[in-house]
Amino acid sequence: MKLENKIAVVTGGAMGNGLGIVKVFLKYGAKVVILDYSDEVTKTITELNSPNVIGYKVDIRDKNMVNKCIEEVIKKFDHIDILVNNAGVCKLVKFEDMSDEDRDYHFDININGTWNVTKSCLPFMKNRKGSIINLSSVTGPMVADSGEVAYATTKGAVLAFTKSLAAELVEDNIRVNAIMPGYIRTPMVDNMAKLSNPNDPESVVAGIANAIPMKRMGTIEELGELAAFLASEESSYITAQGIVIDGGSTLPETMTMGV
Repeated sequence: MKLENKIAVVTGGAMGNGLGIVKVFLKYGAKVVILDYSDEVTKTITELNSPNVIGYKVDIRDKNMVNKCIEEVIKKFDHIDILVNNAGVCKLVKFEDMSDEDRDYHFDININGTWNVTKSCLPFMKNRKGSIINLSSVTGPMVADSGEVAYATTKGAVLAFTKSLAAELVEDNIRVNAIMPGYIRTPMVDNMAKLSNPNDPESVVAGIANAIPMKRMGTIEELGELAAFLASEESSYITAQGIVIDGGSTLPETMTMGV
């Protein structure tokens, strides 16, 4: 119960990586607040069937909405120990074809949304041995494919945000780290596969898995376990780091060629 009685806020916790994080946090005793723009948040809360999880439908692009929501959280719990900025989007569009609206969609959620929620939660995390965990990616800081310019740019920014914020918050006893996933089987990955090959998306998924040294994608629970480690005192001497969880997919390309 390494997160027992800890209050955790998880954005995008209704599905995908966020849901994996929520499940593992609950397993280790945390009380979890899900912030999600999707209507799935109500269904997720019902399915989790736990007295230790509540949810709010929130658009993290809206600073005022975020602030009002966090005010409600503080009325209920008084403080926040853990913040996971997981909410994010990815649309595969080549740079020359990308509209300003698609670009801003990525920036507004992946960067500005992370900024807004962090700014709102921070005053209630100070001097509590707090932990902020941002979801970056191997895409952007380490690798990239065609069509990922907007997504890669934002995830690189999230890693830079993590490092800079960590330097500022050391004096407040708050650690800030980033998780950098490779391919985790989530609805986002499924949607990308459908965009790549609408007639046979499973062939895209299988092809990706085959190119990973472990020959599979990660699970949302595996990512959740890493988040729980970074949220707990087990990682008390770790801050400003980007931790890769990718099944070895960012190893040199010669490994996937059998050389």
